Amino acid sequence: MPHPPHLLHRAATRRSAVATLALAAAALVVPAAVMAQTQAWPSKGPVKLVAVFPPGGSVDQVARILAQALQQQLGQTVVVDNKGGASGAIGTAAVAAAPADGYTYAVVFDTHGVNPALNPNLPFDTRKDLAPVALIGTGSMVLATHAESPYKTFADVIAAGKAKKGVNYGSIGNGSLGHLAMSQLARNGELDLVHVPYRSGGPLMNDAIAGHVPLAIGSVFLVKPHIDSKRMRPLAVTTSKRAANLPDVPTVAESGYAGFDAPAWWAVLAPAKTPPDIVKRMNDEVNKALKNPEVAGKLAAQGIDLNFGTPESARTFIDRQLDTWAKVVKDNNIKAD
Repeated sequence: MPHPPHLLHRAATRRSAVATLALAAAALVVPAAVMAQTQAWPSKGPVKLVAVFPPGGSVDQVARILAQALQQQLGQTVVVDNKGGASGAIGTAAVAAAPADGYTYAVVFDTHGVNPALNPNLPFDTRKDLAPVALIGTGSMVLATHAESPYKTFADVIAAGKAKKGVNYGSIGNGSLGHLAMSQLARNGELDLVHVPYRSGGPLMNDAIAGHVPLAIGSVFLVKPHIDSKRMRPLAVTTSKRAANLPDVPTVAESGYAGFDAPAWWAVLAPAKTPPDIVKRMNDEVNKALKNPEVAGKLAAQGIDLNFGTPESARTFIDRQLDTWAKVVKDNNIKAD
């Protein structure tokens, strides 16, 4: 015997309500799992900082200084894993592909803002596959010359460049920030500057000190020890403000190129889908570490001006760097090695 219409309607309504509750419950499971993951962090195991350059350079140093402070703050082992190669892209790719659980981070250098323009075939999308956690800080690059050089000032370099004398300068490689900054300067000032790429900072400094290459551009971390030993003479810094530990060295901007600003920078990134609460907590921990006087002192000694910003401000900064250097790469037809 068929059920009356009102009973059929009531059963359908009940089934609909049960289905709605089931969907609502399922929707709550994922946030609940994420919340549990966030609350447990970082108790499940070691936190890994992937330094995207080999041992010995500034990225490695920054990662190790940070790791020591974070380990004390988190009460959890923090390990540094060096994954160098392809101007930082190999280590960054490994982090982009890592589980987004808050236990793997990349410590990157300014090449991160250049790599997509130089290599359109990167195995990750720089903007979509990584979540900026914190901008650690920025620093000047220094244009310097050997002690016996005829270039006594930055103005001497500009005069030689304008005379179309083919002034040679070395950097740590094709597409490095030093290379791009000098390419931008040459284009803006109509200067004849010739790039001599090196594979790393050590060989560059050896040749610069010996006078085999008349000019060298590199980070304060790389160049300052040789300035202190009087084997190199600084001519200009690339940031809009003078470097705190090279206060007598003029900026490119104040030397006739208003607005010129090409900072080196260091940042911490996470895989893109890392829960926002963990990203925020890691940002808080990095900022706390940077406020530790011992950490701040070690990083300042490397020529780094510390930043205490949010993940959002780090993303804004990195996006701006990506846009700026993509244009320089295109305008100057710069190719990777």
